[in-house]
Amino acid sequence: MSTLVPSLGRKKSLKGEDMKIVIHARHAELAADFRDIAEEKLRSMDRFSVTIERVEVEILHEQNPRQGKHSHRVVLTSHGAGPLMRAEAAEFNDVAAFDSAIKNFELQIRKHHERSKTHSRQSLRNMPIVVNE
Repeated sequence: MSTLVPSLGRKKSLKGEDMKIVIHARHAELAADFRDIAEEKLRSMDRFSVTIERVEVEILHEQNPRQGKHSHRVVLTSHGAGPLMRAEAAEFNDVAAFDSAIKNFELQIRKHHERSKTHSRQSLRNMPIVVNE
């Protein structure tokens, strides 16, 4: 039994395209403010110049009582023209698991952003002197 929570939050990305945020809850009841928290934290990823067209947030709840401290698992998956990134975390509630997963997701995005930057250091010391006579 999977419960599909339709949430197609749209936001503008850096390149003017819409990013789609899809939230799936499987065997889980979401916190009231989870959708707002998720959209706000995913909006903060705009500071990196990585193209992400769609992010899927999947929340899974483990029914086994022995998994109490890690009963909620969140899986973040990005789709689009940029790299495919996936992060997952398991914690005691859905918001804490999302926080852990978004940290891993941000590290992957930051790593890809740093690789794509050019690090050619042009300084005045290295530039040739041109004298116009």
